[in-house]
Amino acid sequence: MKIAIVGASGAVGQEFLRVLDERNFPVDELVLFGSARSAGTDYTFRCKSVTVKELKHNDDFKGVDIAFTSAGAGTSKEFVDTITKYGAVMIDNSSAFRMDADVPLVVPEMNAEDAKNRPRGIIANPNCTTIQMVVALKPLEQLSHIKRVHVSTYQAASGAGAAAMAELEKQYKQIAKGETPTVEKFAYQLAYNLIPQVDVFTENGYTKEEMKMYHETRKIMHSDVEVSAMCVRVPSLRAHSEAIWIETERPISVEEVRTAFAKAEGVVVQDNPEKKEYPMPLFIAGKDPVYVGRIRKDISNPNGISFWCVGDQIKKGAALNAVQIAEYLIREKAI
Repeated sequence: MKIAIVGASGAVGQEFLRVLDERNFPVDELVLFGSARSAGTDYTFRCKSVTVKELKHNDDFKGVDIAFTSAGAGTSKEFVDTITKYGAVMIDNSSAFRMDADVPLVVPEMNAEDAKNRPRGIIANPNCTTIQMVVALKPLEQLSHIKRVHVSTYQAASGAGAAAMAELEKQYKQIAKGETPTVEKFAYQLAYNLIPQVDVFTENGYTKEEMKMYHETRKIMHSDVEVSAMCVRVPSLRAHSEAIWIETERPISVEEVRTAFAKAEGVVVQDNPEKKEYPMPLFIAGKDPVYVGRIRKDISNPNGISFWCVGDQIKKGAALNAVQIAEYLIREKAI
């Protein structure tokens, strides 16, 4: 297959290269695209050097089977026709098309079959926080319909890209030297701090990130579930954490939940409080599954369950999810 990566020099673009190699994805030819600034950069993939091309409105996507795009919503909207005009399937990691009625929004563990119906040749990758939450919600929805979700996220610097991760590391070093920390990627210093804002605020007082979790979850699950989110940026480098409370139609037991999680695709249970065993971003970074722990009844709601969830934002929250979509299409001969 001929595969393209748009935004190859970014954190997610680099993760695409690693994930495609790790999973032995069938790549006969790889084409990398980026901005004028990153054009000419060489990256090694399976012992071969590949040079980044500047993304332009031309015929460079002729013959491409799958294009993984992660260069921002503006770029995706501008170049969608250029990317798809010769039949390439565009699996887009930006927010550009997620809520378009004619674009499937896919988390393979939940709704892989939606990827087959793509009238515009586009499949949208959901927001990272939504992806890991939906993976965890799937086995619980099968036990009893989920009516309501309250979620508080603890989002690592990685969610804002490679430059944000570098800035966090730089801030800690600067503070240790007694220097004034550099603040460019976030509204405030992130080191030794929490910022209760991810993305811009909307008219209802929620941020765009929080509203993404509301709308995207309902679309992916084909559900009337109500979702209320509070998204917080925390000073960890990589892997997002979420505290999740759900209300189901019937009471479900902790034992049912733990069994369902243990059997679920893409989920690992790490839940032994007596031995202080629970998921933490420090140890989840770089791993494929979504990890769950602190599973317990919600003592304020007889139909409630509460748990803790951690997943690598760059991997499952972005590149891995997109590659899994492509793998599904290949298995189903839907490409």
